[in-house]
This record gives sequence, C-alpha cells and structure tokens, in this order.
Amino acid sequence: MERNPMQKLNDLSRSLTPLKPDGTLIAVIEMSLSSWLVAGIVPGIERQPLKKLDVDENALLKLLNRWREEAQKAEQGIERIAVAFEAGRDGFWLARWLRARDIEAHIIHASSVAVSREHRRAKTDRLDTELLKRAFLGWLRGERDHCKMVAIPTIKDEDAKRPNRERESLVGEQSRIVNRMKAALVRLGIRGFNPKLKKAAERLDGLRTPEGEPIPPNTLAELRRDMARRRLVSDQIRQIEDTRLERLEQAPSDGPHAMVRLLARVIGVGIETADMLVQEVLSRNMRDRRAIARYAGLTGSPDESGRKRREKGLARSGNARVRRGMIQLAWRFLMFQKDSTLAQWFRARTENARSTRKTMIVALARKLLIGLWRLVREGVVPDGVVLRPVS
Repeated sequence: MERNPMQKLNDLSRSLTPLKPDGTLIAVIEMSLSSWLVAGIVPGIERQPLKKLDVDENALLKLLNRWREEAQKAEQGIERIAVAFEAGRDGFWLARWLRARDIEAHIIHASSVAVSREHRRAKTDRLDTELLKRAFLGWLRGERDHCKMVAIPTIKDEDAKRPNRERESLVGEQSRIVNRMKAALVRLGIRGFNPKLKKAAERLDGLRTPEGEPIPPNTLAELRRDMARRRLVSDQIRQIEDTRLERLEQAPSDGPHAMVRLLARVIGVGIETADMLVQEVLSRNMRDRRAIARYAGLTGSPDESGRKRREKGLARSGNARVRRGMIQLAWRFLMFQKDSTLAQWFRARTENARSTRKTMIVALARKLLIGLWRLVREGVVPDGVVLRPVS
C-alpha cells in the first residue's frame, strides 16, 4: 500500500516532458455521439487542419498518420504525437486505445478550461476546438493552470467501481418502488401497510379501504407487479454484496481488498462504505491531503473582491458519491467514535453554537477523509479511533 517514489504525482496539472514544437504533432478532438471534430497543429504546415470524422477510432488513427506524413514531406521529423479531448460520455477507452498504439493521449477536465464570460458567447464545435488547442498547448509547455488532466484508469480499475455504483442505483430504485406502492395505498386511504415485509403480498387481499371496499383490481395488479419488481431488485442487491464478500475472502491481501478490510475495522465504517471509499478515492494516487479534499468536493468556494469576503458553500466540483458518503459517515462517526479527537473537536466547536453543526459536519468529513487516507496509505490510526480486532 506504500506509494511508489518513482511515480509522478503532479503530471496532471502540467506536462513534465519538454515540448519540442518542431517535432510534436498536436491534435484535439471535440467529441459528440454522432461525429468527432479533430483540429491539429502540424509542424511545417502553415494552416491548422480541421477534419470532421465519423465516430471511428481507425479513421482517427489514419488521419494522424496522414498529418505525420505531411509534416515529414515538409522536412519535419515527428517524434511525438499528443492528442487530447475532454472527459465526457465516451469515457477513457479511446485514450487507452491510442496509448496502446504509441500515441500520447490525455483527457482534459472539462471544467478546468477557461471560457469567455460574455452573457451570450458564441459556442460551436470549431470554437471549442480552438479553446482546447490553447489550453492543451499551455499544458504541454509545462505552464500551470491552463487546464487539468484526468487520470486515465485501467479497464480493471473502472470495472472495480461497477458493483458499488450498481448497488447504489439499485438501492435508489428499491426506494422508489416502495414509495410508489405506499403512495398508491395512501390514495385509497390505507396507511400503516409495510410493503417490504415477507408476507406483504399475502396480506394485500385482506386490505380494505375506509369505506370497507377491497383494493380495486387494476391497483391490486400494479401493487403485485411492484412487489415482484422489488423482490428482484432486493435479490440483485444481495448478490452484489455476497459477491463482494467472496472476493474479499478469496484475495484478502490484494491491494484494494487490504484497504477495504483495514477501513472496515474502524468502528462505524461498514464494508459498503469502505469499498466505496477505496474504489472511488483512496486507491487513487493523490498528491497530498489538499488533493484528497478537493477530489471529494469538500472544500469551500470563497468569493473575495476588495473588502467583500463571503463563502458560497461547498465547491461540489469533486466526486459526489464520496462527498455524500463522507458526510453520512461523519454523522455516524460522532455516534460510534465519541472519544476520538475528531469527535471532541467537533463537539467543542458546536457545543455553544448548535446552528453551526451542518457547517462543521462538512469540516469533520474533510478531516475524517484525510485521516482515513493516512490510515490506508501510512498505517497511521487517527487519534482516539477504536478499531475492531483482526478477524
């Protein structure tokens, strides 16, 4: 679980490879569902080519090779091809595909590209490629704050996130089904019926409205279908949870699995929360504690100009799953780790100012996330935190 000292930690804010303009072919892609617009900067060619392609990675590769041949005809030897595009619906597959063919590929964090603040600014794919080229060129020159790149995960890393995200989606779907059934019954004046009980389906026929009438046939059929759907979703959630436990038992010393098992030893942290934190944030190669807090969106957004000083609240620019999970965990932490230094810190600052609890819980969530990051990375247990014995 120790960090590799040779691994670059700051190569997402700027390029660490010196840029040689005469030997570097640069291309940016504006991607949509139906087409790709590719803009290039080709050494030795005065014009800056712009080509619209179908969504086809092989056509893109042919275009890059053709531009390289044009540069060679202009007596410019191409030593490096650098391609960039914004993070979006297409994910990371194209970057991995290009890198497998010895083409340097980067994914730009869309919100890090500066745009015009005009009320009605012109926006077209061609103008967007110009913005991307300027931002990408500054990044390649090694200058900070032109744009930020997104870490490109392996397909194994992406797949490891799917169980937790699928479970989150299924839990939400299960809640919607239950709420829909309760709403259907309330419309008939029936209250206090729990559709989640095992014998709920058998009790439907015996339910009566305040007028003494049975549930109407169409509503009854709808309720039965919803119950069958809820059972299916509940079974799928259980399958995901059982599969996760099996994998943890089969490879307990695997890197992410070891982190999950260590986090789950913290009283108040369950397997589900531990797995989410490890897969979404703690297994990533973060530079420092500030980067951890920024990624979770648990930092503030100050608005300062002249004498004006105000705070606009959470930046919310990071991972929403981590932010929601950490705020929920912070409330649980206050119950299960009352004697910890962090819990005492929270109580000392809210004891005489109860109205600040919601604000301070975010600060506690940020401190707790950093403490858990140090726990899995360096083995440093936060002061006063009680761990379960090793099973």
